[in-house]
Amino acid sequence: VGPETRERVLKVIAELGFVPNAAAQSLSRRRRDLIGLVVVERDLDTPFDIEETSLLYPDLIVRGAEYALRETGSSLLLAFLSSNEATFGRIRSLSAKVDGLLISEGILPEASLEELARRVPIVVLAGQYDGGGLDVVAVDNVAGIRALVAHLIDAHSCRRLHFIAGPPDAPDARQRFEGFRAVVASRRGARIVGTGQGDFSERSGARAARDLLAFPAAVDLPEAVVCANDQMAVGLIRELEAAGVSVPGQVAVVGFDDLYPSRLLNPPLTTVRQPMRELGTRGVARLLERIANPTQPPRVEVLPTELVIRASCGCPVGVDSDKTRGHRGKGLATPSLTVRYPERDSELPARDPAASKRR
Repeated sequence: VGPETRERVLKVIAELGFVPNAAAQSLSRRRRDLIGLVVVERDLDTPFDIEETSLLYPDLIVRGAEYALRETGSSLLLAFLSSNEATFGRIRSLSAKVDGLLISEGILPEASLEELARRVPIVVLAGQYDGGGLDVVAVDNVAGIRALVAHLIDAHSCRRLHFIAGPPDAPDARQRFEGFRAVVASRRGARIVGTGQGDFSERSGARAARDLLAFPAAVDLPEAVVCANDQMAVGLIRELEAAGVSVPGQVAVVGFDDLYPSRLLNPPLTTVRQPMRELGTRGVARLLERIANPTQPPRVEVLPTELVIRASCGCPVGVDSDKTRGHRGKGLATPSLTVRYPERDSELPARDPAASKRR
């Protein structure tokens, strides 16, 4: 097409507000310019509960994925699905509409993932896949939880520890509990005095606190409660404080994620920071590589975690973070972990080990 003809055509397009038909373009190029992201929605009572109790973590992954796609010409197609028998059919239907899929948190069993990967390129996010035939982007849950628990035992002399677990079908939850259990077993005198079952929501953390407080009065509180994520820790701390139990004065509480609300708590939450936005960005990058070169070998990418020390574990205020960065904990190999001690706005009392007995 000559320059003059091209200019006339472009002028008419601008005057008419013409937009090319994306469906027609996708047929000619055999590309849909859509990437699907499937996020798990767990056992909620109403369709709106996820907005109140569980959105923070997937929202950061979504933002990371969308950011990575901004300059590619592709868009993100988002689906929140529950983990049940009907889910695979919906994901299989979704796979026909996109160029590739990001699938999070173990929403599908390995056999279903393998079947799906024969239809469309996929990357598993924040999951665990042992078959070796799929791309996975995950975080180092084991290093993070091991350093967190080692800090409680080694720095604060906590010996009686309680764990609030996440959903049994969540790979992250399973890895964090296994890491917790391994560290406790490795420390002389340390023991697990109880476990509670949560679903990663704030309300399940509050429910776990009520269960903890329902023990007979003769039973001592644990010296520390380790929550599998921050949202459960938030619910637990609020419920304990409402019942008159001081955190960290009577019991230390820690979490995992480093969501923004965790630093607004009183006391601010000691936790493990995982790179949630980076899960989205790295997942998209890997998926685009897979779409461009379907025959390349699969890869597992594990992103580092970071121990963030605040006041809910009983640490004093004003510790110099530069002197503690790179802390590993006794006997632990955690090469992907660093540690931070953010400044706190107000002085909070350190945990008194003798105060863990119920008053």
